[in-house]
Amino acid sequence: KEPKAEKWLRPFVTAKEFLSGKPRWCLWLKDCPPGEMAQMPTVMERVQKVKEMRLASPKVATRKKAQTPWLFDEIRDVGEGAYIVIPRHSSERRKYVPLGFRDSYTIPGDSVSIVPDADLYMFGVLTSQMHNAWMRIVAGRLEMRYRYSSDIVYNNFIWPQPSDAQRTAVEHTAQGILAARAAYPDASLSTLYDPNLMPADLRAAHRENDQAVEAAYGIEFSGDEEKIVTHLFSLYAQKTVTAE
Repeated sequence: KEPKAEKWLRPFVTAKEFLSGKPRWCLWLKDCPPGEMAQMPTVMERVQKVKEMRLASPKVATRKKAQTPWLFDEIRDVGEGAYIVIPRHSSERRKYVPLGFRDSYTIPGDSVSIVPDADLYMFGVLTSQMHNAWMRIVAGRLEMRYRYSSDIVYNNFIWPQPSDAQRTAVEHTAQGILAARAAYPDASLSTLYDPNLMPADLRAAHRENDQAVEAAYGIEFSGDEEKIVTHLFSLYAQKTVTAE
């Protein structure tokens, strides 16, 4: 309908699309010149609808943003490289909150947290039982679902101090998780991380990653979550006392 708009279309990811594997797109008009925008009547119709929606809002801040209806309400810095996507809400039935990578060309929605400029090591630690055990204890809840918070969960999580060899091991096992997922291209993350459907090779890849991350912390708890949480809170206590 609007061929000139093609270059202003960008992939868009929210928790729903990320978990279901369904593609979604958005109009990203942040750098679109006014003269060029004026030549796209269908786009202008969308912009006008955004303006009307914002003007009708009971929130003063939203009504103010009706002055720039071509811009997203929140423009998030995703960095230059790949970033990690973390759904803010995830089923309490899952042992691991499904995480994944997106490139900086993809626009993240409000229902996901992001870790900019992320690498395999960061993915390996964040998708490990260590981080998920921490999340289960400190995260909020929506009904019974986990409510991931960058402030409470991510910012308070104490990362390991690995040797080069331990870091490489985590990178290797993290890649193993991604490879196991890739073996099921027709299955969404929601399906792959359903406790009743999770493939055996993906479970094995996560166990190997858990072991590598435990080793990076200098422990060997064999997945005993009570010991893991106790250890993490001990590290947190040491860190906060040092900071004070």
